[in-house]
Amino acid sequence: MSKKDKNKKADEPQIDEATTATAEAEVETQEKETKTPEEQLQDQLAAEKDKFMRLFAEFENYKKRTNKERIELFKTAGQDVMTAMLPVLDDFERALMHIEEDKEAEELRKGVLLIYNKLVTTLEQKGLSKIEVKQGDVFNADDHEAVTQIPAPSDDLKGKIIDVIERGYKLGDKVIRFPKVVIGQ
Repeated sequence: MSKKDKNKKADEPQIDEATTATAEAEVETQEKETKTPEEQLQDQLAAEKDKFMRLFAEFENYKKRTNKERIELFKTAGQDVMTAMLPVLDDFERALMHIEEDKEAEELRKGVLLIYNKLVTTLEQKGLSKIEVKQGDVFNADDHEAVTQIPAPSDDLKGKIIDVIERGYKLGDKVIRFPKVVIGQ
């Protein structure tokens, strides 16, 4: 900057934010003074109505959100219990497969099958359902969990499910355990 520019700036009045804010406040005060008391009350009433409407809308949104959260909570309230019961269900299925191999344990198989069916029925009434997966189905990473890959016994089984290691289950529409499968390579 040259000396002339510095001198010009020094001669000009400096306007800061405080001066600007004071000027704006004076303009508002003058506008209020020119308004009649009736107009001032109308402005205040409009401002209060606006605040009330915003508060009311916010409260309505809060009520909707909490109702939706409560419904979701009721739908999945038993999810922890259901997830804890899945290994028990798996053990029953393994026991039934093992007992079927032993022809002498027919009475034992009937008792275990009775308890297994009762457990499955109770869990289904609470919203649990099996995810059906069969050998030969196309593997989809969104719907299945691949445990391992093995060489496919035939070319038509490449990229398809060869064996189901663990069943998958849904609680309502939510998957709580994906089926664990072996796929062909």
